Amino acid sequence: MTTVESATKILDTMLGLLGIAGTIAAQDTHDGPCLQISTAESSALIGRDGDRLDDLQYLVNRILRRQFPKAERFKVDCEHYRTIREDQMAEEIREIAERVKATGTPYQVRPLNAYYRRMVYHILADHQGIETHSPEGDDRLKRITISPKPSSNS
Repeated sequence: MTTVESATKILDTMLGLLGIAGTIAAQDTHDGPCLQISTAESSALIGRDGDRLDDLQYLVNRILRRQFPKAERFKVDCEHYRTIREDQMAEEIREIAERVKATGTPYQVRPLNAYYRRMVYHILADHQGIETHSPEGDDRLKRITISPKPSSNS
């Protein structure tokens, strides 16, 4: 059994235990494999601000890694909710970075989980004149601060 088949089976079992009928399609995306769920009960599955999707994704990946320790991280999405939200967030982060560059004033984003923090770091990795940092610790949600890079002219 491949990692895709195994991840799909894990998610399908979870949906069955939750009593949610739906279909799962495995997709390759620019940021890795994604399990796309189609269901009439999408709002129950997505949860508030995608928190249930986050939980499902976390569990699928934890269970999958027991069977395949080096397995890629799978994204779990429902009715393209996460894809739409990520596109909106990417645009928002780029706008914030431009504002920070223009004003020189640091900006602290709303608390984000590890998945979205990685996304922010990836978006801003090649952004000139900007640096990012978040507090140390094991908190599930952390705020990233986007700051202008100190000029090296001094």
